[in-house]
Amino acid sequence: MNLLPAIVPSLELDSALLTEILTGCQRLEQASQRRLYMLYYSYGLSVCLRYLHDRDAALEAVNDGFMKVFQDLPRFDTSRHTDVSGSLRGWIRKIMVHTAIDRFRANSRHAFQTDLDTVAGSHADGGHSPLDNLSFEELLQLIGQLTPAYRAVFNMYVIDGYTHEEIATQLGISVGASKSNLFKAREHLKTLLKKNKHHAYAKYVG
Repeated sequence: MNLLPAIVPSLELDSALLTEILTGCQRLEQASQRRLYMLYYSYGLSVCLRYLHDRDAALEAVNDGFMKVFQDLPRFDTSRHTDVSGSLRGWIRKIMVHTAIDRFRANSRHAFQTDLDTVAGSHADGGHSPLDNLSFEELLQLIGQLTPAYRAVFNMYVIDGYTHEEIATQLGISVGASKSNLFKAREHLKTLLKKNKHHAYAKYVG
């Protein structure tokens, strides 16, 4: 099971205003595209930075992601969503995650493949752990200390809510390897907490 749900920062907008902006984007109106870009730029960057710690690479991924957003936006039917803001946010997040992962694999192909544990493990998802006691911001800071491969798997499963089957498809590994990498990522995070004598570890028994 996931340590945390797929957490998304609050970005609530007036539905009528957002629908108006989206309609303008679907008509390829540059002013509307610019407004949407400015509204979701910081959010898109925060998603990409979780996978790409090089800021320049993350900035490039955000811009690539928005190109895909504007290209695919005509397929986003606002009339089919009762929560337009939430649905759009989730849709943009998915595009940004895919774009960041693609750039991550392209830029770090060798390091990624040598670092990633491709051996299927029999590790089950753990129960309560010291990671449960972290705030979202603390967890993100800690994730940044993982190796690129472990960070990618942990981000996809814990933060973005992907299944092991979906992770395996995205990263070109087995489902067992995804579970193994998630287990090792969690163990490494707990080791970091213990090493730093973090308050979250003090509450953990096990």
